[in-house]
Amino acid sequence: MAEQPARKAPKAREAQVVRTEWLTPHMVRVVLGGEGLGTFEAGEFTDHYIKLLFAAEGVTYPEPFDIERIRAEHPRDQWPTTRTYTVRAWDPDAREMTVDFVVHGDEGLAGPWAARARAGETVRFFGPGGSYVPDPAADWHLLAGDESALPAIAASLERVPAGATVHAFVEIAGPEEEQKITAPDGTGITWLHRGDRPVGEALVAAVRGLDFPAGDVQAFVHGEAGFVKDLRRLLRVERNIPRERLSVSGYWRLGQTDEAWRAVKREWNEQVEREQEGA
Repeated sequence: MAEQPARKAPKAREAQVVRTEWLTPHMVRVVLGGEGLGTFEAGEFTDHYIKLLFAAEGVTYPEPFDIERIRAEHPRDQWPTTRTYTVRAWDPDAREMTVDFVVHGDEGLAGPWAARARAGETVRFFGPGGSYVPDPAADWHLLAGDESALPAIAASLERVPAGATVHAFVEIAGPEEEQKITAPDGTGITWLHRGDRPVGEALVAAVRGLDFPAGDVQAFVHGEAGFVKDLRRLLRVERNIPRERLSVSGYWRLGQTDEAWRAVKREWNEQVEREQEGA
């Protein structure tokens, strides 16, 4: 068998911080712009995402930035670390991209960076990717997630057709984390305040308690992997919703670092699918 050519690394894009804005006590908005976004395009999907690149601590990379050269010349522990974030909005006229970050003090990598970001600061990223957008042919839409899924859910609400039937549930820490979201008349988010309850408990209960309308539903369910698994079983197994009408994925997993979760995420999702499809 002929040897397969090595997969070429994607080309990193570059942008600069234009401005930042605290939306809630634990979510900050970063707007990116600059000449590096001159050929950037987004808008086909409402779950567009980018992979931000963060330099290893104490490491400076040669210019121009070349990820393949970095990986060839530096040991693996000095490669940039990636973090995946939703493109909350893209303004093609201003060539500005908006990304919202959940921030919990100094916990994590991207959140603390966003909290301290200053205008003019350069960031690099891969993307965009994406796969979901509200289908105008659907009879109704179900959107459910935690804080990590809120940017994509908000972007989706802004794109559902006027008059569409939508049930949107977002679990957040408390009322201080609610945001004003633009959506068609009669459509909005049901905010679920977590309080001291486990992540996802209120969300699963709300979706399970929903009086499901008749007809074809398109569902978007993302966030912590544990509750995502429970909701996938509800929708796919108990409600028998066709797999192709579901956009379901664990963005993160309680008790695991981002690196640890990304290392097993594909296998975990495939295992969940095998278990539930065979149920």
